[in-house]
Amino acid sequence: MTRIPSKAEILAWISEHPTKAAKRDIAKAFGIKGAARIDLKRLLKELEEEGKLTKRRSSYRDAEDLPPVAVLEVVGADADGDLFARPLEWKGEGAEPRILMMLRSSDPALGAGDRILGRLTVDQTEDHSHTARMIRRIGTNPQRILGVFRAGSEGGRVLPIDKGADKQWTVAAGATGGAKDGELVEAEQAGPKGRMGLPKARIVARLGDPTEPRAVSLIAIHQHGIPDHFPDDVVAEADAAKPAGLKGRKDLRDLPLVTIDPWDARDHDDACFVEPDPDPKNAGGFIIWVAIADVAHYVTPGSELDREARKRGNSTYFPDRVVPMLPDRLSGDLCSLHEGVERACLAVAMRVDMAGNKIDHAFHRGLMKSVASLNYEEVQAAVDGQPNDKTAPLMDDIITPLYDAYAALTKARAQRQPLELDLPERQIVLDDNGKVTSVQYKERLDAHRLIEEFMVLANVAAAETLVAKKSPLLFRVHEEPSPEKLEALREVATASGLVLAKGQVLKTAHLNKLLKGAAGTENDELINMATLRSMTQAYYFPENFGHFGLALRAYAHFTSPIRRYADLIVHRALIKAHGWGDDGLSAWDMEHLTDTAKQISDTERRSMTAERDTTDRYLAAFLSDRIGAELTGRISGIAKFGVFVKLDETGADGMIPIRTLGREYFHYDAETQTLMGSDTGVVIGLGQRVTVKLAEAAPVTGGLIVELLTLEDRIMPKGPSRGRGKPPRRKVGSARKKAAKTARKVKRTRK
Repeated sequence: MTRIPSKAEILAWISEHPTKAAKRDIAKAFGIKGAARIDLKRLLKELEEEGKLTKRRSSYRDAEDLPPVAVLEVVGADADGDLFARPLEWKGEGAEPRILMMLRSSDPALGAGDRILGRLTVDQTEDHSHTARMIRRIGTNPQRILGVFRAGSEGGRVLPIDKGADKQWTVAAGATGGAKDGELVEAEQAGPKGRMGLPKARIVARLGDPTEPRAVSLIAIHQHGIPDHFPDDVVAEADAAKPAGLKGRKDLRDLPLVTIDPWDARDHDDACFVEPDPDPKNAGGFIIWVAIADVAHYVTPGSELDREARKRGNSTYFPDRVVPMLPDRLSGDLCSLHEGVERACLAVAMRVDMAGNKIDHAFHRGLMKSVASLNYEEVQAAVDGQPNDKTAPLMDDIITPLYDAYAALTKARAQRQPLELDLPERQIVLDDNGKVTSVQYKERLDAHRLIEEFMVLANVAAAETLVAKKSPLLFRVHEEPSPEKLEALREVATASGLVLAKGQVLKTAHLNKLLKGAAGTENDELINMATLRSMTQAYYFPENFGHFGLALRAYAHFTSPIRRYADLIVHRALIKAHGWGDDGLSAWDMEHLTDTAKQISDTERRSMTAERDTTDRYLAAFLSDRIGAELTGRISGIAKFGVFVKLDETGADGMIPIRTLGREYFHYDAETQTLMGSDTGVVIGLGQRVTVKLAEAAPVTGGLIVELLTLEDRIMPKGPSRGRGKPPRRKVGSARKKAAKTARKVKRTRK
């Protein structure tokens, strides 16, 4: 009979093995099999109820990882205005806890860098692990800001460039660091904050003219702490690297692989080739080859290159520059699959049938030679009947088979039904001086979709191989929407006259049906935006929770190791699992897999934020000479302090401050994402068409302020409102009745 461990033994084991605390790990450690797993599940549940364990996704950890009272550092507020903190001394394993501050009206205002003594409560949710009540403030670290220096008679002031920052900082005469009036500077808090007056600062770095077009991305790089210079020892390692030879590799040089990338791509990390499957059992099927640059050969575990790549996590892309994960010697040369040059690669040959279903696959560590470097536009033009001198000789043997295999994969995609959002992406076009000349829609070609389908298939093959070989890896995880976000989407759908049924296991097919129902109607963009908002953010994790958006059970990033560290980890895992060399996944890699997942998920979000901020600044600069112009758009967000409008022409987001909405109070309803006028009953909600006047455009901060002129063709009253105050006394029904009533008002307003 299987012996069931005591609660004390379970707690002791989890404490000693914090990174292996899934239920299956615990069962394996104590030799628990079969029906005895039910007793283990009961014990774990009891420990949860007793508060001795907390469950995080599918693993357990000691609830005492953080004490009930701890010193916390405030890290700032999110887009909804919620304030978060981090424990100042975190000694636990894995990701650092994220703590939501529960402030009382009597608590002092807190900002990033403030330190407090807080009382903690475990509260595992999607975006935080604990909540905290402030006991007292205990001091701050020197806070830093990026801003524009304005010289004065006795020093000067720093005007922050962050859209969310409204306080200026004073700078004493001896603390200017030689900064000149109008220069972009980094400033550090000087001395404790006083009860009255502006905070004091000292200039610690001068960054030049903030109005220069090329300064836009520099601001984001500096503001978000993105490393943009490689240390000398990292560059030295890259410069010392030599091209890989054939030894220990499969010779793929006769395989006519081609790269297909944007016309201005500097690096080429993936190549592909398709041939008919000669197996008569797979008549009409294909063998799809995808070859990826063998970055792991050059960036080995524990090297200076490896440490710097892990620190950066990924490359960051701006309209005028790229901050790469790897030095140019690798990213633009040795790891780039240039035409006619021998390059080391990891390749996968995938057999698919005529319906696009993958039958099997095999990975190889090889040496290849690309026969052509092509761009999307010329490949698409060739298929559409306009080949050029480069693509014409490749049509029959290379390009046509690529599209034939893609046509098969689209059949399998239609069966799988990944999420089909239709949100056109805009592209900022710059001139040679970095000034915005236009904002255009990015054209989506079948050539783009072809490469995406091939890459998805290769990523699936990598995940499946490593799972089958029981190898550690980093999965790309995308969990399904939370019940709260799904209910919010359902309310938007109902208000638009559409249905998202309850009482069923949510699948992407259900969301696609909703999106299809909205296609071509006035609510098309609204439903697409609301569906996107309902999605959770994808992340990296050593455990597999599936990829909801792609409708895949297991997914890993394998195809872009030049620009993503996650892909490099997957390459190392494949190398180790196949016994291809000693540069595979190291013991340190495996031991710190959870920490690496947290690190690179964070750097990915950092890059996304920096890229978005840069786009905002470029768009503000583009619109700065159109103050007073009337623009059309659609409401894209509702907050307590105002309304966000996505402008049709540029895709820029302008804000309508709530104080300018009209001569009445506006009541904010977080559940339905609406504002309702207390006197007129007018309802402002997501997706409504508006006409606005551009009031302010600040290129340094990226902020756009607009004035509401018409709402769904209704002319709005001018003049300052009474803002968001107490509503007139009225009888309030249940939350359900209130939400339904508001939804009906939104619908009537649109009519």
